[in-house]
Amino acid sequence: MKKIRVGVIGVGYLGRFHAEKYANHPNAELIGVADSDTATAGQIAKKLNTEAFTDISRLFGKVDAVSIVVPTVLHHRVAKQCLEQGIHILLEKPITTNLDQADELIRISGERGLVFQVGHIERFNPAVTAVKELLKSPRYLSAERSAPFTVRCTDVNVVLDLMIHDLDIVMDLAGSEPREVSAAGASVITKEIDAAAARIVFMNGCIADVTASRVSDEKKRALRIFDGNTLYTSDFQSQKAMLLRRGDDPVPELVSRDISTDKRDTLKEEIGAFIQCVENRTRPLVSGAEARKALALAQTITACIEKGIRGFVPIGEAPNNK
Repeated sequence: MKKIRVGVIGVGYLGRFHAEKYANHPNAELIGVADSDTATAGQIAKKLNTEAFTDISRLFGKVDAVSIVVPTVLHHRVAKQCLEQGIHILLEKPITTNLDQADELIRISGERGLVFQVGHIERFNPAVTAVKELLKSPRYLSAERSAPFTVRCTDVNVVLDLMIHDLDIVMDLAGSEPREVSAAGASVITKEIDAAAARIVFMNGCIADVTASRVSDEKKRALRIFDGNTLYTSDFQSQKAMLLRRGDDPVPELVSRDISTDKRDTLKEEIGAFIQCVENRTRPLVSGAEARKALALAQTITACIEKGIRGFVPIGEAPNNK
């Protein structure tokens, strides 16, 4: 089978890992890496025995697919250039900074029959996938994501930086479209929102509470799902999951059981899935359409916090000051 020719645009902290996965994938050939930082591009290219570019147009005509791992404000411009050149893309989350940009990329990829995958990597976490197979009708979900402060990724607020992972997950697991949301948050270190909490009500009555902070004293990635008489818990960091049910004793108690999961390299899984979609021209697990839904919810949450709105706001409506 002919190898998929790939490139990576943006080889900073995360992008270099993308490049490494492609370099080691049996069905991919890493043609080159592009970055505005000449030294960084050269260093990664030398390590992976490939070419370095500072101009992404140097990749055009040489690659079938690319990972785009640049600052969020550049997502639309870079992705549009690649799609217009007939290149399949794996675009890091969030899809874009606004819905109009997301819609344009979705339209172009659809018109040209190109694979457009967005990097919501937790969809490949075994602590999520193992639980999803067992769910029947979740009624309440609780997701918490926190991390100590770092300068990296402060070009966007915590909703787009961290919370958007869990917004995508709870929408997928709830099995329904979100109907309305209420939110609160605060800026602590940056000018953007650094801590946020949101309650999402879905069309089917399921409710999700989602919190995120990038000014925490600990790193945490946790999910709880209440489904009938069962509580499922997932630890995204350890990739372990557990179910708890009431025991048979007269005195109420919860009995726990581990859910079998095999620890995986989730980025390797994500990139492998992307390569497979390009080979077979199939729809990715997280396409532009799914990523747009997460962005729409994230934007509504952001607007609620920035405008200080109390109460619930319908998804898709522009919040007004109250």
